[in-house]
Amino acid sequence: MEVNSGENTTNWVPIMKKLHMNVLGEKMKKIPKLICRTIWRVGKEDPRRVIHSIKVGLTLTLVSLLYLMEPLFKGFGSNAIWAVMTVVVVLEFTAGATLCKGLNRGLGTVLAGSLAFLIEYVATKTGHIFRAIFIGAALFFIGAIATYMRFFPYIKKNYDYGVVIFLLTFNLITISSYRVDNVLKIAHQRFYTIAIGCGICLLMSLLIFPNWSGEDLHNFTAAKFEGLAKSIEACVNEYFTDEEQQKGRENSSDLEDPIYNGYKTVLDSKSFDETLALYASWEPRHSRHCYRFPWQQYVKLGNVLRHFGYTIVALHGCLQTEIQTPRSVRVMFKDPCIRLAGEVTKALKELGDSIRYRRQCSPEILSDHLHEALQDLNNAIKSQPKLFIGSKNNTNKLTLATVVSKGQPGALNSRKVSLSSVKTDTSALLEWKSKLMGRENSKENYERKSLRPTLSKIAITSLEFSEALPFAAFASLLVEIVARLDLVIEEVEELGRIAHFKEYNQDDDHVVNVKLDEKHTMPMQNELPTHAGD
Repeated sequence: MEVNSGENTTNWVPIMKKLHMNVLGEKMKKIPKLICRTIWRVGKEDPRRVIHSIKVGLTLTLVSLLYLMEPLFKGFGSNAIWAVMTVVVVLEFTAGATLCKGLNRGLGTVLAGSLAFLIEYVATKTGHIFRAIFIGAALFFIGAIATYMRFFPYIKKNYDYGVVIFLLTFNLITISSYRVDNVLKIAHQRFYTIAIGCGICLLMSLLIFPNWSGEDLHNFTAAKFEGLAKSIEACVNEYFTDEEQQKGRENSSDLEDPIYNGYKTVLDSKSFDETLALYASWEPRHSRHCYRFPWQQYVKLGNVLRHFGYTIVALHGCLQTEIQTPRSVRVMFKDPCIRLAGEVTKALKELGDSIRYRRQCSPEILSDHLHEALQDLNNAIKSQPKLFIGSKNNTNKLTLATVVSKGQPGALNSRKVSLSSVKTDTSALLEWKSKLMGRENSKENYERKSLRPTLSKIAITSLEFSEALPFAAFASLLVEIVARLDLVIEEVEELGRIAHFKEYNQDDDHVVNVKLDEKHTMPMQNELPTHAGD
């Protein structure tokens, strides 16, 4: 028997190795297809990424001529490599980001070179030993002061990258001057090559298919309204859908949830808005009327939209709470809730259109239909006063403790538990506690541990609550959304006034086909750089 088992094991080894190699080969075959699919998806989401990649390749080719062409190389020498380094660091996805980094780099280089030459001039008047001491002291004080200045909010926001370049250039020139005699010539060559690299980057960013940070911020802000409108509409519709359809949606991940996708980008857009507003402030006025756009007003509007989105998050949470209002009760308020959500969605889309097409919002954006929908919801709630008052005669209901004693733990693990499904009697809680205290054997101790997490649920359901209480929370959040809509409208009107948007014309009807998760998604890391990482 042992020999046979050994022979069987020996025979299975090559078979398993062959299967493993086949599986590995199948995975290797899928890699090229996966790479091609990723390349196509990234380019399809925003075709400007393809154009920007071509621009970077063309710019690197042009600047490399300083190294490849013999006459230019004789003029600049090995310092021509600084032009290539400048292009790699400075050329960014948008014109505003390129201008910000290019001007910061140029300003930092000029200031550092000027100060380094002054330090060198003073140091040459002293002896060799005192010169080293003077240079060391200068490096200490300049480095400490410049680094401390980076903590100033205004400098950190606008000139942090320039201060880093200032420190780098100043230290390189000052330290090199102690050992190299022709440091002045080297500094001149490096400054010229850096200037050439910055100039080529600015020309490519501003003249050849420019990507404006201001336009991205404008379009992204308009797309936020569309995403919030979709979230509200989907949330209310799902709240009143059948139980079978809702269970199927619960099995899907949050990334596939249209409610989650609608408000997620809005809640995560704070740093994105601020960065785009900063880069847009560096861009020239390229609009037809040459107005200076109030980019910080877009940031303020983004803050208001985030607070508006928090209410949608809470509304979405009502769909995932442990205790739910029965479907039969929800149906009674379905029509007024859906109508109210539709009016809010319509108003949000109108606000998004007004920003996207740079026009004043409609004076009838808060129409009578919205007030009528609010009144209908109020009347529907008032027409059912008994639903919002706890009933003391729930004799036909089973207590949660009874379910436990009958060995039905599955009922405790259900995702949605209605308040009307348990007896509202505090004696059930006391009885359940006394039974737990009397158990001593291991089996009962195990059951005690498994039932302990349900204590809070029994404590809640033993109180005299109304079965419509969860719906009351949902309805109050829906009304809160309407209240916060006024704040959003005020910010949009303020933006239109400051930005000189055109007057509203009823004949200007536009069709909105903007997807928040495609063109106006937040760029990748290389599209919005951070100064500290470069």
